[in-house]
Parts: sequence; C-alpha cells; structure tokens
Amino acid sequence: MLESSFIFLNGIGENSEKRLWKYGITHWEQFLQSSTLPGIASSRKSLYDREVEKMSKDFALGNWRTLAKRFKSKEHWRFLKAFRSRTAFLDIETTGEPAGHGDITIVGLFANETTTLLVKDDSLTQERLQNELDKYDLLVTFFGTGYDLPYLRATYPRLKLNHAHFDVCFAARRLGLRGGLKHIELELGFTREHNIQGLDGWDAVRLWHAWQAGDEDAKTKLCQYNEADVKNLKLLADHTYEEFLQRYGPMSVMA
Repeated sequence: MLESSFIFLNGIGENSEKRLWKYGITHWEQFLQSSTLPGIASSRKSLYDREVEKMSKDFALGNWRTLAKRFKSKEHWRFLKAFRSRTAFLDIETTGEPAGHGDITIVGLFANETTTLLVKDDSLTQERLQNELDKYDLLVTFFGTGYDLPYLRATYPRLKLNHAHFDVCFAARRLGLRGGLKHIELELGFTREHNIQGLDGWDAVRLWHAWQAGDEDAKTKLCQYNEADVKNLKLLADHTYEEFLQRYGPMSVMA
C-alpha cells in the first residue's frame, strides 16, 4: 500500500489519489514512467517526480521515519505491511492513577512474533525501554494517542518517541468498530486464555497490587493479560489494514 500512496504530494488529496489509481497509476514506478497524467500540469508533474523519487530512495534505504513524516497520522496505517519487521505492538499497564501521578507497571511489546514484557522494579527502566523502542520505526497501539504514549512521556520525560504511530482505536472507528479492545475482540471472534477472559484495565491494577503483596498467581495472570493485549492488538491491526485496503486503497476504485 505504501508504494501505491500519493497522498503525501502537496495538492494530492484522497480524491486526486483515487483518480490516479483509476487511471492505472497504482505504484510509484508507474507514476514516474508516465510523462503526462490527467489533471496534473507538466511543471507540477516534474516537481512531483522529484518528490516521488525521494520517497522511493528512502523506501529502498529503509529510512522509515523519514518516510512517515510526510504522512498525516491518520494515514500511518499504510505503513503496516512495509514496516512489518520494524513494527512493535505496544500496550502499557499502570497503577491506575492519571499520567504524571501514577506509575507504569508493565510495558508490553509484541514484534516479529516475540513478546517482551518490561516490568516495574525489575526490567522496566528508561534506558532499557529506549533500547527496545529504538529497534522499531512503527508503534501500533489501541488509543495510544490518548493514553499509552502520553503516559510514557509523563513517566519518562527523556524518552524519545518519534516513531510513526498507527492508533488502531481511531482506525477501527472508521470501520464502525466501537468500544474498547476487548469489546472489539469479541465482535471479531478473537479469543483469550480462559483464565484471563473478561479481565480489563482495572483488573490489571488489582492484579498488580496483589502481585506486590506476594500473590504469584496474580503475577502470572497480569503478564498473561498484557501479552494477550499486544498479541490481539496485532490481529486487530491486521484486520483493520485489510479492511482499509478494500475501502481506501487502490482496490476501492477497481470495482
């Protein structure tokens, strides 16, 4: 999808991009090989060619964050497939207080089929977290715009969070999927282990305090809960991406 995108060009909006697709221009190479295009003056086409060539070069070099800066945040879903090996699905658990007043208890990351859980008073430090985040160029969250990322910034003021960001919560709403992650999971038929079914964010707070009081079962459940969050977040992101391809990608004009 990324190499089919032209919305980063100044003056090209969703409708103009769809016109290009209808004309058969569904890849940067096709754009560059076409001497003239409908609705685009030759002088502007030359300017656009330079921009597309720059994007193509950054793509080839893997300059993902440079690419991402050219797109509005609501379009960052387009990066999911191209950035896959440099994508982390992120979810945090906290002590329940607002950002700046509470603590983060777990940062969960799921990337390349591997889960990493950073836990307060153990593996969760700003340095370790930064080292983990630096491995990735795209972060995928569920309402991370309003919760996870502001909480991380408030807790770790020197943390560098300049990644591309695909917030699946807002993308899901465009598909008519509303409510929290667990509600949408049920709607789409995603499952969890029996012993953590029905748990929510407040249960995660309760489990943390029980863990601190010495309850080993609470420790196991909290870690399982967070791991399920990040794994199911990937399933939801993939579902959303495929739906967006049908509705907002080149296939949307091929019918």
